[in-house]
Order: sequence, then structure tokens, then C-alpha cells
Amino acid sequence: MQIYLVGGAVRDKQLGLAVKDRDYVVVGATPEQMEAQGFRLIGADFPVFLHPETKEEYALARTERKSGRGYKGFTVYSGSDVTLEQDLARRDLTINAMAESLDGALIDPYGGARDLQNGILRHVSPAFAEDPLRVLRVARFAARFDFSLADETLDLMRALVAAGEMETLVAERVWQEWERALGENHPTRFFEVLRRCGALARLFPEIDTLFGVPQPPAHHPEIDTGVHTLMVLTQAARLSSDTRVRFAALLHDLGKGRTPQEQWPKHIGHEEQGADMVRAICRRFRVPNDYRDLAVLVAQYHAHCHRAAELRDATLLETLERLDVFRRPERLELFLAACEADARGRTGYEERPYPQARIFRRAFQAADDVDTAALAGSDLSGPAIAAALREQRLDAIRAARAAA
Repeated sequence: MQIYLVGGAVRDKQLGLAVKDRDYVVVGATPEQMEAQGFRLIGADFPVFLHPETKEEYALARTERKSGRGYKGFTVYSGSDVTLEQDLARRDLTINAMAESLDGALIDPYGGARDLQNGILRHVSPAFAEDPLRVLRVARFAARFDFSLADETLDLMRALVAAGEMETLVAERVWQEWERALGENHPTRFFEVLRRCGALARLFPEIDTLFGVPQPPAHHPEIDTGVHTLMVLTQAARLSSDTRVRFAALLHDLGKGRTPQEQWPKHIGHEEQGADMVRAICRRFRVPNDYRDLAVLVAQYHAHCHRAAELRDATLLETLERLDVFRRPERLELFLAACEADARGRTGYEERPYPQARIFRRAFQAADDVDTAALAGSDLSGPAIAAALREQRLDAIRAARAAA
């Protein structure tokens, strides 16, 4: 029985990164031998065991062969005669197909260390094509490490897309990769890679359609709405590590993809239409409600935020009410971060200040300081309390803006 550290832990050690999760492969053992040593079987489909003390995962070396379409269409073989090289060969990328013996020796049969050094994502074998989810995984690793793709890997991904394999992916799995990609250091790369291989048009046509749609150059020197969208996502990643902010920033301008060409480069009313499109894409991928709600609000009200200095006091209060920040005060900063990313996600605007956020914060603080308990203890009741509260909040906003 030989035990090897494998996969991401080996890759991250080679990169000098902190290792979070350790996975091991066991060669030359049977399930009975593992259980006799105290390991507990946890894998329903694969022979995976928990170490009796560390609780780390140990998997018996295995091979896989595709036997049908979709995520679960695989036949797995695991036996004491499966070699380490055979186990590594079933993995997606060379940088993830390295192993390390318990004495620290690197086993690298597919050149993963070389590709790490050169910053290249390369598939291990033609078996890559047996799991279309790997297209998204490659894009996610590009977002994590900002690596380039080997030409042959990009060609294989394009072939998978052309064969209709993206349509076999389960919505929950797509969302899982999407959400993880948004949390990486370079989330824009995820969508750039998907666009290069054609998967963006198949999975996220609402985003792909934005490329080639012009905007007024006076406000958008980058002109192209798709380019602007990725610039906004880049700025969102600079401003916030919260993936909800990044998600909202990415989808904020979807409505511009529906503007009739004869109206270009103007996009009148794109906010409302964009909010409906956000709701639809969230239903399709079963996106969590907190992601959906923030993204809908950013799509619908980002223009209000940009025009904060011009808004009437009543409109400013109404926008705060629509954001529901008096009940969910934490939402305000998420909303403002996405709006600031939108403002900065333009050529030449990347480092400009965003004073509109201060206006919204000051107005919210003033309105939120109104003593609701005093109103509740007054002679007013029902709708009269709500009307009085709104009037006092409006007075507080007027006073705060006048004093600024």
C-alpha cells in the first residue's frame, strides 16, 4: 500500500500557497484493507474513506470511463492493480495531476510543474472531453491564477461546445462554478475564457449579447457594452470580496442587450428591462435569493445612485425605501459598492472618486436616526404612523443635505 498527496494540495505547495485541503490517493489497497485499518467508507459512488484520526479523505486509485451523457454518466473502476499514473490521468489539468509521496518526492508524469511555471492550463488527456463541466473548471482556474490556455485545450473546449455538451450541464452545477469563479482573484477571466470557446453564448446568452452593443462615447469611452461589463466586474473585485456585489455588477446592464439597434447608442429604460432579465437568469440557474435581490436592485437603481446629487429629496428617500435598507441596513454598502464599480468600470474612470456614495450614506443615516419608538408611542395609529415616519425621514434628509 502506497499513499500519495494529490491534486490541488500539491499544486498549491508548488506555487508556495497555503494548503487548505489535503486529498490522498491510496495505491495497491482494497476497501477491506482500508476498513481493517480503521478508515471509514464515505463514498457512495467512489471508494473514498476518512482517516480515523485526521478525518482527511483517502481515495483508492481509480479510473473512469464515460458510459452516458451528463454528470453521472461514468463507470468507475477501482482495484489494487490501478497505478498512480492511471489515477492521475483521469484528472482535468496537468497542474492538478501531480502527486507527492509521503517523503516529499514529486511525481509529475504529465508535466504539471512545467505548466505551472509557464502559467498554462493544459488538459491531461482526451478523457477531458468526457465531462463538459471541465470547460467551466478550466475557466475558473483561469480566474484563480490568471493563466493562459494551451491551444489544444482551447480547441477541445470549442469542440465540446460545438457538440452541444454545455446543454447537458445541470443548472446547480453551473451555478456552483459561477459562484466560485466570482470569488477568485480575477473573475473577469472566467467569462473571457467562456467567450473564447463559445460557452458564454450557450450558457449566458444575456451576457454574450452585450458584446458589440455600443454606448454613448461621451459617458462610455470604451463604447462596447460587453467590454464595459467586464470592466465593471474587475472594479467590483477591487472594491469588494463579496460575491453578491460581483454578481450584481456583472448583471447590472443586461437590459442594454435588448435595446433595438435603431436606438443605439442610447438605452432608454434599460434598467427596468434589465431587472426582469436578472430575475429570469436567476430562475434558470436557481441562484440564491440574496444574490438575486441585490442584483435586481442594482440593475434597476444604479442610475439613481449615479445621479444622487440631482435627485429630489423625496426620490432619494423613495430609493432607500425600495432598497429596503431600513430593515436590511447591510444591503446599502453592497448596493453602493456595485454602483461604484459601474461608475469606475469605464476607460479613464478607474481611479475617479465616487461622491454619490457619501450622499446616499448621509441620507440613510439621517433618515435612520428618526426616533421610530416615539412615533409608536404617540396617539397615531396604522397608516398615520407610516405617513408621519416618512415625513420625518424626509425632513431629516433635507436637513442633512442642506448642512453638507
